[in-house]
Amino acid sequence: MNPLSKFKKGAIIVHILYHAKKEAIYGAWLKEELKKHGYDISDGTLYPWLASLTNSGYLNVNEQNINGKIRKYYSITKKGEKHFQKIKLYLKELYIEVMEEK
Repeated sequence: MNPLSKFKKGAIIVHILYHAKKEAIYGAWLKEELKKHGYDISDGTLYPWLASLTNSGYLNVNEQNINGKIRKYYSITKKGEKHFQKIKLYLKELYIEVMEEK
């Protein structure tokens, strides 16, 4: 995987945690939201990442029956919030160094 692909993967994970912090999210909505930011990812990529973030304790999953179909809603956990705050600190430092260089 090239460096840009790795960076994009990290950026998508930040988006997932950010939106899961704001409100409960589900896969199809998240795919559309990510597409607005230029990330066109497949279900085969997105859902394993959501499962991994859930298995790592960063997201909770809540299944709901919507018109006869089960939809999984993801929300951030306390552990996920702490991790997200650390990410924000790294992003801020990176932004200052790279974008505000003198």
